[in-house]
Amino acid sequence: MEHQESINRSIPKKTVIYAVLAFGALWMILPFVWMILTSLKTLQESIAVPPVWIPEKFQWRNYREAFTVAPFVIYFRNTLIVSVINTLLTIIVTILASFAFARLQFAGKRVLFPLLLASMMIPGEILIIQNYVTVSNLGWIDSFAALIIPWIASPFYIFLLRQYFLQIPEQLYYAARVDGCGDFKFLWRIMVPNAKNAIVTVAILNFVASWNAFLWPLLVTNSERMRVLTLGLIEFTNEAGSEVHLQMAAATFIIMPMILMYLVLRPYIIEGVSRSGIKG
Repeated sequence: MEHQESINRSIPKKTVIYAVLAFGALWMILPFVWMILTSLKTLQESIAVPPVWIPEKFQWRNYREAFTVAPFVIYFRNTLIVSVINTLLTIIVTILASFAFARLQFAGKRVLFPLLLASMMIPGEILIIQNYVTVSNLGWIDSFAALIIPWIASPFYIFLLRQYFLQIPEQLYYAARVDGCGDFKFLWRIMVPNAKNAIVTVAILNFVASWNAFLWPLLVTNSERMRVLTLGLIEFTNEAGSEVHLQMAAATFIIMPMILMYLVLRPYIIEGVSRSGIKG
């Protein structure tokens, strides 16, 4: 009886919580819905007052027209190259550094790891000037090296994967050493397969960040041949002028790959982030 009363009391509370969460989710997704719907309108419908939510007829040709106004093939190619290579290098650096902090014993480890955590509190914008000067001195301006190399090490990703590695029993490491397994072999045979969810999480988060980068590519690229999608969208906005429906079409096919990737790989992100904080 008491159990039933407890359940009855919890129902209104859960209803309120779910209602608030549902409202927040709808509020967050509303701009994306408006963007997609506007991309399928005519120019008159996109600037109509009061606003027209549902177009009378879906204008699918807006995507073809937007794609031909600016050289989006070049922008997609550059963005894909930068995102893929940056993500691969970031994963390699993150795995090696995380394993070192999780399992190896070396001089200065107790000092370096707190410094690594402290660096997470430094806004990335503060490092832009130093990185730009370094890249300029190396002669990397307007090259893929400038877009990729400065961002292949992330304190947050190292911390995330290190926490995941710590969940793998330490006895496995000592047993492997007794059997003659070296550190590098143990890392790639045992640690990496057991931490694949966290590694996929790092890859997804880094890929999305690289895909959406704007300020740094703006600083280190000068020519159209090196532009990425975010810069191309700004240039397209200038060229398209007041054609809002084409601007929304361009924004839609730029952001859609990231949305689809997140929807497909969402379970890996949730599991990787949630399990990384179980043991410190």
